[in-house]
Amino acid sequence: MTGLVLASKSAARAAMLQAAGITVALAPADIDERAFDEAWSRAGHGPDVVARLLAEEKARAVSRARPGAVVIGADQTLALGVRRFSKPADRAEARANLAALRGQTHYLHSGVALVRDGETLFAAVSSAAMTMRAFSDAFLDAYLDRLGDRVLSSVGCYQLESEGIQLFERIDGDYFTILGMPLLPLLSALRHHGLVAS
Repeated sequence: MTGLVLASKSAARAAMLQAAGITVALAPADIDERAFDEAWSRAGHGPDVVARLLAEEKARAVSRARPGAVVIGADQTLALGVRRFSKPADRAEARANLAALRGQTHYLHSGVALVRDGETLFAAVSSAAMTMRAFSDAFLDAYLDRLGDRVLSSVGCYQLESEGIQLFERIDGDYFTILGMPLLPLLSALRHHGLVAS
């Protein structure tokens, strides 16, 4: 397989593809995610649709600089009821976000897209329901101390594959969706387009 590019700097997404035997070049997309998110939200799109649109926009942005390459775009949104969350800017915002999510069920929406020469070949979104336990303030502060700046790298302030799992009491959804990319639909699309062996 040649010419696959991942439009992301996410180590989790790159590792997920590598573990599945998919070789990609990394080329993070340079787009203003928050501006797109806000514009599409104002236009009435739900967080699930915004995740898919962001994935497509990332892939299109990288596709413009990589003629002929098939670009994989992925993005994730998080919503608690009507409230939308973005990656926190600092520890204080991360603490406030986790305090708001504590004891509640929020939804992670992971979008993925395949784009070649600006044309979308495939796009999908998958969602997971994530119920956080009612952890104590002491636990929250210790968690933030241990994670340091890593807590700023994800929209939910957690990595499920590491200590973030301790925040939860129930999870309903696909594991890969939670990690940041609906992998099974993506693999199916790659096979459909002859980009991996079928």
